[in-house]
Amino acid sequence: MTRHAVLALEDGTILRGKAFGAEATLCGEVVFNTSMTGYQEILTDPSYYGQIVTMTAPQIGNYGVNEEDLESARPHVAGFIVRELSPIVSNWRATTDLSSWLKKYGIPGIEGLDTRSLTKKLRSAGVMKACLSTEGLSDEEALKRARGWTGTVGADFVKEVTCKAAYNFNATAGDCETFTVPGTNLNKPKNRPVRYRIAAYDFGAKTSIFRRLVASGFDVQVFPATTPASVIRAYNPDGVFLSNGPGDPAALKYAHEAVKDLIETYPVFGICLGHQIITHAIGATTYKLKFGHRGGNQPVKNTEEDRVSITAQNHGFASKADELDRCGAIVTEVNMNDNTVSGLRLKDKPVFSVQYHPEAGPGPNDADVLFDRFYALVAKSKGAK
Repeated sequence: MTRHAVLALEDGTILRGKAFGAEATLCGEVVFNTSMTGYQEILTDPSYYGQIVTMTAPQIGNYGVNEEDLESARPHVAGFIVRELSPIVSNWRATTDLSSWLKKYGIPGIEGLDTRSLTKKLRSAGVMKACLSTEGLSDEEALKRARGWTGTVGADFVKEVTCKAAYNFNATAGDCETFTVPGTNLNKPKNRPVRYRIAAYDFGAKTSIFRRLVASGFDVQVFPATTPASVIRAYNPDGVFLSNGPGDPAALKYAHEAVKDLIETYPVFGICLGHQIITHAIGATTYKLKFGHRGGNQPVKNTEEDRVSITAQNHGFASKADELDRCGAIVTEVNMNDNTVSGLRLKDKPVFSVQYHPEAGPGPNDADVLFDRFYALVAKSKGAK
């Protein structure tokens, strides 16, 4: 028997399609992702907490779900929208199908929508609050719930996805020298003569990021997002890493204060939300983008090296470029689609950040060199050659 689903947008648009996943009703911000593959990594990226993700690729689910490609313990999206859910799963690594997996975690999905038309609407009008229901909700009730949702501006979603206690990633992940996907040569680690200790803030981090840090020569101690600077100092790391994460960076006052303190002493590398937190820590601000950047095909130009990289991105806020210079930062990279800030470094401190995800989970690995750069920065601060 066909199950029906409804998607109501705050502007009054009502879209109906076939349900998959869980029987549930959830609200969130509808966004779109232009990646052609990697839906499992996208669904388990904590940065998507509170969002209903639309995939622009026409068919999703064809290679199922496996246990090796999870970026966190569970999916974090509020809902999932696809043009067509693949009726079959065809991949030797798959352990289950996408619909059953989403059902296990209580996440509703809707298929059969014109995702191209929906994406064009979001590009024109901007991302919107929405309600997705697979429980037979009326159009009127779905619209009422969509408009009543609080939204992402001013929201601290980080506290919902950060780890509960500090832990050493190496001990949790196993042998730090062999991060490879079975049957492939992906994520082949580097052999570093010295392993430096870093304190990594978990604002909603993806597992692939910690793996790349370990493979690049770091011993990674992970700390909850609300950890004060004094605790990090007591750990006495060689450097500090700031992860990606969901929500409005302006709402994370505790993180701004901690990072403002730590950049005075340690080399710091931030990505995505970590980049935005550095922005606030130095006294600049961020703003909400019309529809954000989400996908594995975002071109970024490094203005200092005159080099272009194709990057994976997932964010709805950006740093205000005109404020960074007066706050002691140099814009090092820009998004070539809209010229927004994609990277910065501080003028007088060993601190840098990027607005994209350099670990290629999923996406291109053009920016993998950033982990080497962080290692070199930490080594220099320790007086190593």
